[in-house]
Amino acid sequence: MVLGVAGLSLTLAACSNDKTVVSYKGGKITQSEFYDELKKSSSGQSTLANMIIEKSLDEQYGDKVSSKKVTKEFNNYKKQYGSQFDSVLTQNGLTQATFKKNIRTNMLTEVALKDLKKVTAKQEQKAWKSFEPKVTVQHILVEKEDTAKTIIAELDKGTSFKSLAKKYSTDDATKEDAGKLPAFDNSDTTLDSTFKEAAFKLKQGEYTKTAVKTEYGYHVIKMIKRPAKGTLKERKAEIDKQIYDSWLQDSTVMQGVIAKVLKKADPNIKDSDLKSVLSQYATSTTSSSVSK
Repeated sequence: MVLGVAGLSLTLAACSNDKTVVSYKGGKITQSEFYDELKKSSSGQSTLANMIIEKSLDEQYGDKVSSKKVTKEFNNYKKQYGSQFDSVLTQNGLTQATFKKNIRTNMLTEVALKDLKKVTAKQEQKAWKSFEPKVTVQHILVEKEDTAKTIIAELDKGTSFKSLAKKYSTDDATKEDAGKLPAFDNSDTTLDSTFKEAAFKLKQGEYTKTAVKTEYGYHVIKMIKRPAKGTLKERKAEIDKQIYDSWLQDSTVMQGVIAKVLKKADPNIKDSDLKSVLSQYATSTTSSSVSK
């Protein structure tokens, strides 16, 4: 009888501590009701998985990412987007605080990658074969091939690239700056591969003698800064950065890295309905610790 009363009192205490999230005429939604619905949803399960990963990364590598680093990267983005910054965040469902948190998590992930997966000499040799150091070019973009031919003929006569870019280029972002593009190397993914291939064939001061066709139109390209390729030893840091950058974009590689982070963290999920939230990261070794 005493045990029965004790059990009843505990139940009543639990109910009384179940705070109300929303009240409405005739009823309410409690924290436990909200939690029960949330954990059934894919978004709720995804949120929990992300929380476990973020906290595991922070516990293992938090001292490697300072708030100063995060703020610097945050300010770079803020400067890049200018007056549009807040609206871009809103469009992506972010606040300044959550964006800073995302930056920190990305930095922690990169630190984990470099700690848990090392670049081998064989991988460096393979990357070296296609490596191109950062070059700077000017370009003039036009709609018709005949226009590009006219521009090349004018260049052959000695007309300045700057004046021709201003006169002919349809690339409004660069035409007022003599057609100059930001420096890029072989790992750049923002430029058309045909454009890059044509650019890398040029020596410093040379321009393409035939129009370069891409999905955007026809380009005339001039190489204005072409560093020497050098040696693998001299370019090792750049090569390694390219390899790590490509791994950061490789979901299979990153899944393996996160699996190792979770194995070390050894998360113990108490709610049986949420045991599988980390299943995509679980290996035969981690699954036992995740599903305790």
